[in-house]
Amino acid sequence: MKLLITEAQQHEMCHAYYDGAPGVLVSGLVWLTATLVCSLVGLHQAVWTLLVGGALIYPISVIVTKMMGRSAKISKTNALNQLVIASTIWLILCCAMSYGLFLLRPALFFPAMMVTIGSRYLVFASVYGKSIFWILGASLILAGTLSLFVAITPAISVGLGGLIEMVFASFIFSKATTSPRPAEE
Repeated sequence: MKLLITEAQQHEMCHAYYDGAPGVLVSGLVWLTATLVCSLVGLHQAVWTLLVGGALIYPISVIVTKMMGRSAKISKTNALNQLVIASTIWLILCCAMSYGLFLLRPALFFPAMMVTIGSRYLVFASVYGKSIFWILGASLILAGTLSLFVAITPAISVGLGGLIEMVFASFIFSKATTSPRPAEE
């Protein structure tokens, strides 16, 4: 299988999904919700908040995107569909691995998830053709790695992930593509 990425495909993705900003926003809100749960209820519940909330990021972000007047839909011939699906399978497997780490050493879960989500954003740099996703991904990977080695508390670690995503969501929204929908090919 050959994957040929074109600017037209990236433009279609950017228009349909508002440059990915709603997804980053919803993800950041899930992380911040997990932060509150971790602080007020407990670590185990926060882990499940992030996992279940994480599974809902795409459908909720589609609703947000549609409320903003975008389709949240691309053509079936857009080769970037394959890249997104492949990275989603990888994401699910890494979430399962992160949960396994939680069972062995609970403090490793949120750093592992930050590295997992950060790595997925590196893929989004190609999907959307936006270098900001390289910076977002690297920021989460760095924060997750530092959280691991500095041994910060889980509540601070999960909060850091949420804060990073919210800052980047604001930036991506402020720079989002406002050009008209690309012509159908």
